[in-house]
Amino acid sequence: MSKDTNDKIGLSRRKVLAGLGAVGVASAGAGLGTTAYFNDTESFDGNTLTAGELDLKLDYKSTYFGGPGRLDDIRAMGYAGGDEEFLAQDLGDGQYLIGQAPSPAALQEWEDFVQGEEFPFCSPEADIHLVNGDGIPVFTLDDVKPGDSGEVTISIHICDNPAYLYLAGELTENLENGQSEPELDAEGEDTDGIGELADFIDVCVWYDEDCDNVYEPTGTGQQQELEVALVSDVSGSMGGAPLSALKTAATSFVGNLSSPDEAAAISFNSGASTDQELTTNYQAVQNAINNYTAGGGTSIAAGIIEGEDELLNGTIATPGASKVMILLSDGQSNETAATDAATDAKNNGIRIFTIALGNADTGLLESVASSSDDAFVAPDPADLDTVYAEIAQIVLAGEQKILSGTMSEVFDALADGEALDGNRQEEGRQPYPGATTQCIGFEWTLPADVGNEIQTDSVSFDLAVYAEQSRHNDDPQVAFNGTDVNSTSPGPAPNGTDNVSNPN
Repeated sequence: MSKDTNDKIGLSRRKVLAGLGAVGVASAGAGLGTTAYFNDTESFDGNTLTAGELDLKLDYKSTYFGGPGRLDDIRAMGYAGGDEEFLAQDLGDGQYLIGQAPSPAALQEWEDFVQGEEFPFCSPEADIHLVNGDGIPVFTLDDVKPGDSGEVTISIHICDNPAYLYLAGELTENLENGQSEPELDAEGEDTDGIGELADFIDVCVWYDEDCDNVYEPTGTGQQQELEVALVSDVSGSMGGAPLSALKTAATSFVGNLSSPDEAAAISFNSGASTDQELTTNYQAVQNAINNYTAGGGTSIAAGIIEGEDELLNGTIATPGASKVMILLSDGQSNETAATDAATDAKNNGIRIFTIALGNADTGLLESVASSSDDAFVAPDPADLDTVYAEIAQIVLAGEQKILSGTMSEVFDALADGEALDGNRQEEGRQPYPGATTQCIGFEWTLPADVGNEIQTDSVSFDLAVYAEQSRHNDDPQVAFNGTDVNSTSPGPAPNGTDNVSNPN
């Protein structure tokens, strides 16, 4: 046999990875199970004890980043059907939509659909469009190469009564599938038949608050790095208590930042100046704000233009980062100039929060803000602390990671079930209220620098979601081995079946 001289960069897709098996929630060796453990509430109707209901329904959207020009290849892997809306679709830039349920009407984004109120997710009529205890073929890919990635967002609907949720899973296959010559050279002879692929695939699992298939740790958009310009009115009317309160509140906001987030200090009156360029030296930003003095007129337009220039063209401004401007003013200003400047900034991807202090033109500042929800009012200087804190919660809260690591590490952690928190803003684990929706993102990435040791390997896994009543169950613990530790009903194994012990 002649030696394959291709290096890891030049390998064809087929040679690099013969199959990723049923990676994800798939019926072939993998299933996404939904389980309602048992009743959450009971009531007496006449002389009859009627059980309450606990039900859990799921839907999903999955995408695959496999490089441009591969739509026909991906459809050939099984992502094709009789109805065009269920075919794999090219989303551009090498990304493909390979599945979703339900499939919303044309021009409506899936993430808006599953969070809306138009579709009766918890009605029996909705079951035909959803996943209710059945496996869903999210990833069944047999032609994957280093640099590829995929993501599935699971939309979980808790129907009727409050419940604790768990995410569980296990690797069902991690196979060597023989060894090519380059693979043999890279890792030596295999003696156990166990592949290395699961040890090289990176996985991230998170609470996807806006259901958009993107992990957003800063909460400001699709990017991971935040750049914020604090644009502050220092006109004559800001003298005294207003300026003092601004300094306290704005520096407190800066104190909540952490690397790699960057901040800049911009001040304006009749004109505007950049007092501190974008930096991760937060003390420098705070010092610049604390050095402000009041005087002059009010040109909101000048402040916006200066802030936009720093966010887009500053010395260390990062293209593609999340750009945020927090604009405070207490006065009146030229409306046309201000709205024109704001429109330009927003068109360039900058999210504008506004704070109308005291006698400011609230109507103008609301039109300057990116949305009415991003326009705040502080009737008194003493209110600024609260307002900046509210903006910080929006900008900095972001989406919380649940698990990350190699696929092997993540599924080791999921083997016993990962408890999900119904309210991350409160201390301790909280149950999910009835009639709520939670999206969970699951992303896998095969790094581009992985070598020949993964050739011919394949991996598959089960991923399951479970619900358990919250009443009389302050700190439930569930073992995913076929028994339910804290309930009187038998618990499920992660096998994609719906084990509902209550009538529904």
